[in-house]
Amino acid sequence: MSTEEIVVKEVPKSERERGKSGEASGRIRFRRWKNRLAHGVFLMATLVGVVVLALLLADIIRKGWSWIDADFFNRFASRIPERAGIKAALWGSLWLISITAPLTFLFGVATAIYLEEYAQKGRLSRFIQLNISNLAGVPSIVYGILGLTLFVRWLAFGQSVLAGALTLTLLVLPIVIVAAQEAIAAVPQSLRQASYAMGATRWQTIQKVVLPYAFPGILTGTILALSRAIGETAPLIMVGAVTFIAFTPGSAFDGFTALPIQIWNWTSQPKAEFHELAAAAIIVLLAVLLSMNALAIYLRNKFQRKV
Repeated sequence: MSTEEIVVKEVPKSERERGKSGEASGRIRFRRWKNRLAHGVFLMATLVGVVVLALLLADIIRKGWSWIDADFFNRFASRIPERAGIKAALWGSLWLISITAPLTFLFGVATAIYLEEYAQKGRLSRFIQLNISNLAGVPSIVYGILGLTLFVRWLAFGQSVLAGALTLTLLVLPIVIVAAQEAIAAVPQSLRQASYAMGATRWQTIQKVVLPYAFPGILTGTILALSRAIGETAPLIMVGAVTFIAFTPGSAFDGFTALPIQIWNWTSQPKAEFHELAAAAIIVLLAVLLSMNALAIYLRNKFQRKV
């Protein structure tokens, strides 16, 4: 076969290769375009939420910052805006969260440990898991009705801080359980097997290996749960939190109000000054929430470094 024939036969093959290369580069360009489009859509979605949040915060700070002073924290609620304060509401919220946080953490983590480490995988455990997941999406007013029936009337706690805290505990407990389960399930089985190989019992393995490894994830779920609890209004109204109170709770069985209740009451007033007071109370509520989150994040990072 001559050299000319070989060249003639090889030309169509190179053309096909160039055609395939062109199709491949076209597909790559299309994929890159789709990637840039998705990146732009996700960025715009993020910016919408951030911008709206920034506008709301700017409006709240503009309206309420001038009302925040020492007297605002030391005065009780009043019908006269210039004499109104958040002393009773602030202390009521602190009482609620100081009871809700440990109860939610203890019961939530204990339930998650049982479901992940001890419960047999079967119909019963799947049924329990399904109901816990469903309870996480139940409206808060339903928990308020449950708290009114169970804690206020049946257990005769009355319209007290304890009744409100227990109601909030029921409200956020499913969130903590689900988050703790996910964190515990994420612990590698190799760590458990290594602990058993060293002669540790199941509880020693859970205590010394599983919980320290899962603790950052558990704290993240607890942060989200308590963030919801501190801002709830409907359950507290159902269990009898009052809108006007002139004293701070001295025990868990005293009457109470809370910052969300006070904010709701002020926003329902026709005077513009009460709306500005509500904005000031929102700033304080956000400060309390951010302080709680900062403490939890510090503890989470501390345990992450130890692990």
